[in-house]
Amino acid sequence: MTEQLENLRNFNHYEFNSNVKVTLAEYIWIDGTGLSLRSKTKVFHHEIKQLSDLEWWTYDGSSTEQANTKWSEIYLKPVVFVRDPFRGAPHLLVLCETYLPDKKTPARYNFRWLAQEIMEKAKEYNPWFGIEQEYYLLKRTGTTHTWPLGWPNGGFPHPQGRYYCSIGERNNFGRALAEAHQRACLNAGLKIAGINAEAAPSQFEFQIGIAQGIEAADHLWLARYILERIGEEFGIDINYDPKPIKGNWSGSGAHFNYSDSKTRSEGGYEYILKTLIPDLEKYHEQSLFLYGSNNIDRLTGAHETSEYGKFTWGDGSRGGSVRVPIITKELGKGYFEDRRPAANIDPYLVGSTIVDITLLGGTYLDKLKQELHKSAQPLQ
Repeated sequence: MTEQLENLRNFNHYEFNSNVKVTLAEYIWIDGTGLSLRSKTKVFHHEIKQLSDLEWWTYDGSSTEQANTKWSEIYLKPVVFVRDPFRGAPHLLVLCETYLPDKKTPARYNFRWLAQEIMEKAKEYNPWFGIEQEYYLLKRTGTTHTWPLGWPNGGFPHPQGRYYCSIGERNNFGRALAEAHQRACLNAGLKIAGINAEAAPSQFEFQIGIAQGIEAADHLWLARYILERIGEEFGIDINYDPKPIKGNWSGSGAHFNYSDSKTRSEGGYEYILKTLIPDLEKYHEQSLFLYGSNNIDRLTGAHETSEYGKFTWGDGSRGGSVRVPIITKELGKGYFEDRRPAANIDPYLVGSTIVDITLLGGTYLDKLKQELHKSAQPLQ
């Protein structure tokens, strides 16, 4: 009976009476772990046409690891809204920044304000991103333990090799969820570019992009929210750990494909090789600090990764820190792929790091590191 109740997850059976004229806005924010999202619903008795129609709101930050009980109010500042693919029109998903009661001081793990500042400084170069978000699908095997979907309970499936972009019941576990996620993201209006099964069984990927500036990170966070919500309906946990299964199994990354007006112009390939690659290597260690937690477990030099402490690159190489696609070499211009970021990254930090290094000379790197370090400190 418990399992049956837990799987009654589709809450859309109860349609609104035609006389009910409201807009349900789902306010979404990053919590005090920096890894998870929270949300709650606000009812508006008017249509939301623009961002200014959405009010600032508050929540209990002591329950999200962002405040103590004596000073617990945190403000939500709406920054982006899209269609709600679960409730349908006119309802909305609203991505928010978080602030302390003065409405000026960012709450823990709110880095969007700084990313916005960096993107604004570099806007004349029109940075573009495509983000490849990998993740595992996990199923509960008890009250506290999880194991990858489709794997023998507590055991291991056939070795990797037949699962990447796979078809067939023996090879592909979780396609229905990945497909539902893609459609929901498209219904929401997000810039999702595709999906595929990844190298490990029950591992998938979705791609965000091409998106300009901070939009890429906004859309990735909203796509993660939608994925988690669909996971609720399927009874499946979404896992972004860089190396959830130890041993000879692929970890999960969030590769960043990047270009700007310089790399997309004639001579862009040579510019990437002679200017950007040396800059990326120069700031390799600082970048890794901002590229996700426990990433050292993933960057081993195996399973299409580079070694954690060594910067490498190559044309078409998936074993390097940075891959320069063959098409970029052929055309003499285009983009490169930073393969170092872990699946659990904050895209505001990674996108800002890449833009700062390639366009702003590393001006903001120390500030980015300081803000991450500050958020990671225990609450006072």
